[in-house]
Amino acid sequence: MDNGPPADVSGKTNAGGPCSDARRHPLVTVEADLDLVESRLTAGAVPGVSGGPDPVGVARRRDVRGVGVLQQRRCRCSSCLVTHVLLPVTVLLRRADAAALIWTGLVARAAGHGHRWIAVLVGAPSSTVRGWLRRMSTRLEPARVHFTVVARRAGVDQADPDATGNPWGDLVAAVAAAWAAVTSRFGAAGWSAR
Repeated sequence: MDNGPPADVSGKTNAGGPCSDARRHPLVTVEADLDLVESRLTAGAVPGVSGGPDPVGVARRRDVRGVGVLQQRRCRCSSCLVTHVLLPVTVLLRRADAAALIWTGLVARAAGHGHRWIAVLVGAPSSTVRGWLRRMSTRLEPARVHFTVVARRAGVDQADPDATGNPWGDLVAAVAAAWAAVTSRFGAAGWSAR
């Protein structure tokens, strides 16, 4: 049985793959405030990095629709020796669009609009919006369940979101319920930290 390339003592594979911690924390997201990220990085307190993070430079620049040019910081975990790119919470992994733009598209889809109309609304190519919608359409129910669980766990006497009879509308209602539960309990900072 082949279990992949052998790992050295650091836990990092010889092929440069993820260490054992990377499976539990495959992505490190940080605040959108770059000054706060920088101060946490220099203080050695980056959430999601098991050892003390050592700053090692920056990742390549990327243009993110809805945010502008973005250049994330890199750090190396001192315990597992893996380099992490610190991704702001305002963007999603491997997406060239801000999370808020994608969310606007999902809400518009829940309202019954098609991909071409949404593309004009958010200023993205229609093929990109169609990709968002196709990808999310395969995950509507698991995402709705996830946000409903977040709403129930974070909320005190939180009612279940009302079913709309539309899977897209049900997802939007579940996210709205989770947002209401988290912000009522922890304030606006509680939602952005999730």
